[in-house]
Amino acid sequence: MRWNRTPENYISHDAPLPHATAAATQLPWQPRRPHSQTPCVARRLILGRFLLRARDVCCSPATMPSETLWEIAKAEVEKRGINGSEGDGAEIGEKSVFFIGSKNGGKTTIILRCLDRDEPPKPTLALEYTYGRRAKGHNTPKDIAHFWELGGGTSLLDLISVPITSDTLRTFSLVLVLDLSKPNDLWPTMENLLQATKSHVDKVIMKLGKTNPKAVSEMRQKIWNNMQKDHPDRELIDPFPVPLVIIGSKYDIFQDFESEKRKVICKTLRFVAHYYGASLMFTSKSEALLLKIRGVINQLAFGIDKSKSICVDQNKPLFITAGLDSFSQIGSPPIPENDIGKLHAHSPMELWKKVYEKLFPPKSINTLKNIKDPARDPQYAESEVDEMRIQKDQELEQYKRSSSKSWKQIELDS
Repeated sequence: MRWNRTPENYISHDAPLPHATAAATQLPWQPRRPHSQTPCVARRLILGRFLLRARDVCCSPATMPSETLWEIAKAEVEKRGINGSEGDGAEIGEKSVFFIGSKNGGKTTIILRCLDRDEPPKPTLALEYTYGRRAKGHNTPKDIAHFWELGGGTSLLDLISVPITSDTLRTFSLVLVLDLSKPNDLWPTMENLLQATKSHVDKVIMKLGKTNPKAVSEMRQKIWNNMQKDHPDRELIDPFPVPLVIIGSKYDIFQDFESEKRKVICKTLRFVAHYYGASLMFTSKSEALLLKIRGVINQLAFGIDKSKSICVDQNKPLFITAGLDSFSQIGSPPIPENDIGKLHAHSPMELWKKVYEKLFPPKSINTLKNIKDPARDPQYAESEVDEMRIQKDQELEQYKRSSSKSWKQIELDS
């Protein structure tokens, strides 16, 4: 049977598909060919009409997009940023917490406890990073906390600039961990780390202020919000540019110190913390103390409600939230009044430093900076590797001596 290509033999786009009328009698619009071939022809015709219409619509000047896909995505991100800044003031979902402090002071232990990781802490090599996530509620995106840890005490100050950038500064917090069992190293460690960090943060703030002065203003206002407007010390303090928490570790050893030494350390740390608008707390391997520290770190990392509890008794672990202490409660430096006049200090901070170092003279500064090469650091010792290193060093020295002798012999012969 021949195929009749007259117009009436083509399928109308308004008509139902042939397989829907398989039981029907021969209709005028059906082609004069075997019924088994009709569905394939109908689908081809319908698909052809659809493609032609799609081409006409897509190629129409009125419907052609004037922006590239990248420009559209960029505009969408900027739109979300504007809506976020004009919204209900919700916190950004990512925050950074930077741990610095005494070498072998327990920074890694605190981080692992905060992240509920049951694993033995390992020595920190240079700068290490990890992260944690926490869900706000059911079917909501998880907040992310970036945890940075600086190893080596004060020997790797140059690495402080790595985690502190203009992108992370607005949601950045600092945790200073000090080893209470080594009071002679406490002040130099604290001073060097805080000065280096503050110097870099100030540079980043200055850079950010040129492009986003509103963000810098919001940061400063947020720092001052920790201090009540009617606080008597509001005009006497100098808050750290980012939220700061000072943690005194190894309290289990510290509590066995003489009463007078504990008094000086406690009062000094309280003064420094209050002057910088920071929180201060002591911890040890005690589960109860670690849980308190975990709550404070979670507040920095995920915006959990801040604790309002306070303990200023030097016979107990200190726990003082930022803004709850005062210079009147701390008192004057623990030194006879007759001796205060002999200490030539240009600021209260310098006075407290002189008083502290009189009782706990710092060790040689070289002992804090002499380990520049991690390969010579005792905490990374490996007997086989170190023995081979010594052997190779001896061979190198022997080669140098033999080479110098051979060159001298050549000069004599000439």
